[in-house]
This record gives sequence, structure tokens and C-alpha cells, in this order.
Amino acid sequence: MVGVLIRMKWRVLRHSLRGKEAVLTVGGAILGLLAAVLTVLVAAADFPTPGVDTDVLAGLLLLWTLGWLFAPLFTGGGDETLRPEHFALLPFTPRQLAAGLLGAAFLGVPAIVTALAFCALVVHAAGSLPAVVVAVLALPLQLALAVLLSRVAMAGLGAALQSRRGRDLGVLLAALVGVMVFFAQALVQTLGPVVVDGDSPALTAVLRWVPSGWGPVAVDAAGRGEWPLVLAALAGLVVLGGGLLAVWGVLLHRRTTRVPVNVGPSARGSGSVARRLPATPVGAVVAKELRTWFRDPRRRVALLSAVIVALVASVPPALQGEGGGGIPFTGLVVMTVGCLLAGNLYGMDGSALWLTLVTPEAAAADVRGRQLAWLLLITPVAAVLVVVLPALTEPATYPWVLALAPALAGGGSGLVVLLSVFTAYPLPDQRANPFSAGNNPGLLRVLLQLAITLLLAVVALPVVAVVWLGSGVAPLEWLGVPTGVAVGVLCWWWWGRIAARRLAERGPELLAVVAKHV
Repeated sequence: MVGVLIRMKWRVLRHSLRGKEAVLTVGGAILGLLAAVLTVLVAAADFPTPGVDTDVLAGLLLLWTLGWLFAPLFTGGGDETLRPEHFALLPFTPRQLAAGLLGAAFLGVPAIVTALAFCALVVHAAGSLPAVVVAVLALPLQLALAVLLSRVAMAGLGAALQSRRGRDLGVLLAALVGVMVFFAQALVQTLGPVVVDGDSPALTAVLRWVPSGWGPVAVDAAGRGEWPLVLAALAGLVVLGGGLLAVWGVLLHRRTTRVPVNVGPSARGSGSVARRLPATPVGAVVAKELRTWFRDPRRRVALLSAVIVALVASVPPALQGEGGGGIPFTGLVVMTVGCLLAGNLYGMDGSALWLTLVTPEAAAADVRGRQLAWLLLITPVAAVLVVVLPALTEPATYPWVLALAPALAGGGSGLVVLLSVFTAYPLPDQRANPFSAGNNPGLLRVLLQLAITLLLAVVALPVVAVVWLGSGVAPLEWLGVPTGVAVGVLCWWWWGRIAARRLAERGPELLAVVAKHV
């Protein structure tokens, strides 16, 4: 069965890598190859302190493993070219299905690039034939461990957010992801020199004893002839990989047999707001959007990720002794990330878009309603952070924060709908992992987010110019606030108008894109 799924994956990839997808895949492969070559070169370097080469290699493999864990959260939930739901009616046991999907997972650019990076184990073992043999055995085990950790983490988060009782657990797991991202950043920036210098025996022990370091430890032990340690490290990789495979099988079984429930909170929160909205087409769209944001797992993930990413990007500088760091600007980061993660609203709706298209003259109301709903969701949290955090850290940043906040809010609400009508892509149905972006290449999503970031930077330029020119003179400095309001209102109106016109003129083509089965 493994061979059948691998051949299926190969045929799907061969027929899908055309045009834009092929260009993006090649671009991602080139970047991955550069990272892999850098890993191999570092593994081949000579270090003056004995044993440091093994520690450095263990740290590099840890970074690659963390990349497999966290990258799917930012690039669309990982590869789901073969979805488990497609095989739900076939007589496969959960372990067989997990083994088949694991084999298919090795056929793809991320796995191939990672395998090339893990060839650093063989380079590290150069000069000792027994060590080379152990490295060849450890390489696929280490690669399987990274892939399985990624699959189990995504399946676990998806399962947690698919049930009402698991909603709080999903929040905690996502918060843990944010903490681990900060850990990886600190590992590279702060602990890297310590590892290279060999100044921390405790850190060395951690890098060697975590599973990502078992391969380098086995290779190093083989070079010294310590075969009990070699067998223990390789056996640990086998046992841990088998355990993760079994856990993944259980999660796949739950995913393919359980009917997802509505995971959103009771409609009281969104319903109370809806009752205060005007009885107009725009008010109806706002009410519908608010309920959808609270009930759709994928949109809940976007909201949660916006807050977590903002905290991870802003709080660590302060914890590292850099004063207030970016804490005063955390509210601005929330709005920016909220825009980045919500730029595919019509893709999230899928075929339901036809309801808007068959309603006469509904395009403008639909676009404006989505803009207002996004503002009602993002701005309350961002406003509290914008008002409170500068007062607690650096009050001198108030002119900057209060001037940029309305500009980014208006620009974000315009970009959300603008990108949704011009660059929408289809998503899997509700039964899929809420982190999944279907077959959409992760690099495409990254490029879209880069485009949004650049456009938001353009929005902020006039405000930054006004505040900077008036810095030191309080009345002039505070002129940035009305400037930010004017820029925000202009972007909200202008970009929303373009999106409404595009939806009215090219609605059927957009429906054909987002309604595709993925």
C-alpha cells in the first residue's frame, strides 16, 4: 500500500507542477537547497574544542526539526496532497494508512531538501567506516522523526480545534507553539556562540539528549567504538518513530470517522453585536461574518495566531534586556498579522460564494460588511494594547503608536478584501485540518504575506514622515494622528471599492477558483 500511495503522490505532483505552481516550487527548492548546503558545510568545519562538532550538528538538526514543527503553521498546514478522507472507505487499519501517508510524505521538496541537509551526518562521520555506516542508518530514522513530529503536531492541533471540549486545549497548544518559536530564536541568537565555544556543559547535554541529537550522538559514539551507546541511540529513534506512527494512526482514524462539530462559542457574543447592527445589507453581512469568524476553526486559528505572533515578536526583546523593545507596538503587530492571516476570505467561504453572486447588487455590501467585521474583531484587542502598553513601557512612543494604529487598521481592512478577490485560493472542507491550506504551495502564501507587509509599509510611510518631521515639537508630532486617520479612511474606502468592483465583474471566475475540490 505504501508503494501505491507514493505513486499516487508522484502522479499528483507531476500533473500539478505547472505554471505558477512550478515556479514557486522551484523557488522554494532553491532556498531549501541553500539551507541544506549551509548545514553540510558547517558539519564539515573543524572546531578547536573536541566534541563541539557533534554539539553544533545536534543543534542544526534541532533547528531543522523545529522547522518541520512550526513551518506548517505559517505556510498552510503542511502538505496534504493526499488527504486521509480520500481513503476513509478503504479497508486500511490506522497504522497502515499512517505508514502509507508517511511514505508519500517523503516524496516532496521539503523532505528531499531535509534529507540532503541530514547528509551532514555522513559528512560528520567521514574518516571512520563504522561511523559512516551508522550515519547511513541514522539518516532515514532522523528524517522520519522530523516528518512524524510535524504530522502528529498538526493532526493533534487540528483534532483539538475540531471539538468544542478541545477548544481550550487547542488554545494552550497554539500558545505553546508561540513559546517554542521564541525558544528557537533564542537558541540561534543567544545560545549559538555558547555551543560553538563549548562553554555550557548543560546546554551540550540538552542538545545531545533530545531526540534530534540522537543521530549525531550515535555517529560520534561509533567513531569512538562505544557500541552500547550507538545501539541505544538508534533504538531510541526506532521506538520513538514507531510510537509517533501509532499516535498519528489514531489521530487519522479520528479525523476520518468523527463528524466535526461547531467549535465556536455559543452565539451570545456575536449575537449581541448582531442585534445592534442596522437592518441593512451591510449589517447582515457583518452579522454573518462575525458568526463565521467565531464558528469556523480556520478563522479561529487565524485570530489566535495573530495575538500569539504579535506577543512572540514583541515581548522577547524586553525579556532579553532591551528596554521596552517592541512592546509598545504590540497592538500594531496584532493588526498587521491579523491582515496577513485573513487575506483569503473568499477562499475560506469556498462554493458558498455563489449566494453572494446570485443576489443582485450584493458585491459592494458584501465587501464593506467583511471590512467592518474584520475591524470589529481586530481593533478592540489592538486598541487596548495600543492605549495600555505604551503607558506601561515607553510613553514617548504614544505619538507613533496612536498615529500608526488608524492607518494600519484602515489599510488592513482594505487589503483583506483586496487580496481576497485578486489572489484567493481554494481550501479543504470543514473536515480537514483547520491549519491546512490544501494544495496551495507554502511559498505562494509567504509571497502573498510579503506583498501585504510591503503594502502596509507603504500605508504607514506618510504617517511616519509626519511624526518624524515633527519629532521634538509636541503639536507637530501629534499631527500624525489625524494624518493616520485620513490615510486609514482613504485606504478602507479606495481598496474596498476596487475589491467590490472586481467581485461584481469577475465573481464567476473567483467562484471557479475557490470552489475547486482540494
